[in-house]
Amino acid sequence: MTAFTRRALLGAGAAATLATPALAYPDRTIRIISGFPPGGLNDIVSRGMAQALTPILGVTVVVENRAGAGGGVGATAAARSAPDGHTLWMGIVDTQAINMTAYRNLQYDADRDFAPITFVANVPFAYVVGPSKPQIRDFGGLMAAAKAQPGAITFASWGVASTSHLAMERVIREQHAEMLHVPFTGQAPGMQAIMASQVDCMSLPAGGAETMTRDTGTRAVAVAAKQRIALFPNTPTILELGGTLDSGLWKALYAPARTPRPIIDRLNQAAREAMATPGVIEVLRTQGAVPEPSTPEELAAMQARERASWAEVVRATGAYIQ
Repeated sequence: MTAFTRRALLGAGAAATLATPALAYPDRTIRIISGFPPGGLNDIVSRGMAQALTPILGVTVVVENRAGAGGGVGATAAARSAPDGHTLWMGIVDTQAINMTAYRNLQYDADRDFAPITFVANVPFAYVVGPSKPQIRDFGGLMAAAKAQPGAITFASWGVASTSHLAMERVIREQHAEMLHVPFTGQAPGMQAIMASQVDCMSLPAGGAETMTRDTGTRAVAVAAKQRIALFPNTPTILELGGTLDSGLWKALYAPARTPRPIIDRLNQAAREAMATPGVIEVLRTQGAVPEPSTPEELAAMQARERASWAEVVRATGAYIQ
């Protein structure tokens, strides 16, 4: 056997090895790990995707909630799963772009431990002012009040170094204003505090904000999006108001690192088909978002840009967690 023949046979064997996972995949239930509790936004989007992916992939797709540490518990579990395409991870801006800077002892590496599949959607943030400040009717009024009495205006979030916290801090700093941060253990407690007039304002996903503004005396004064959104057509964007923030609580689908590329490509195509279904489109519409599929490479590049952007805010605010 010549050296050329041996190399050819070895190359064919390697190609067959790489192709085998794709040919056999999937052969059992697929789980999407969500790093947050049931009933929350990440859970809702994950379940919408799971339901749509089930007929497309021909196996049951389920959601497994692993809450804790700003999504870090779920991210760690997903990162340590077998790289065979049967465990997926619904990452968000916190877990993929913020935690790497904010957490001192993070148990996973968002770049090293995950293989990007596709971007899913950018859920815009809405900045709301509650009934405790009925005189504040717009974004300019909110910032003027914060400048007139530094620290007197309070804002809620669902935790230190969460996107809810940092999205408000980013806008405040760009406006050269000052507010007092009041962190809560989740989005719902923060919203309840706003409605009870215990805290003045908050940045939160547009779907939750729309619910709050129906009849609670709460007003949306700005949204973080590239353009105005259907849920708040008369509310200006941060960009219109002179700020730079145009992204909200984005979500993307990942697999554990070292998942074979043929499986990543199969999942990318399946996710694109899922995001074109009426069910997923409706789930995202209620949150003020639309499906935004991408290539794995586009997602990786976007994640790197987002990390650099949010790292500046973490450092500026000292929002570090041991």
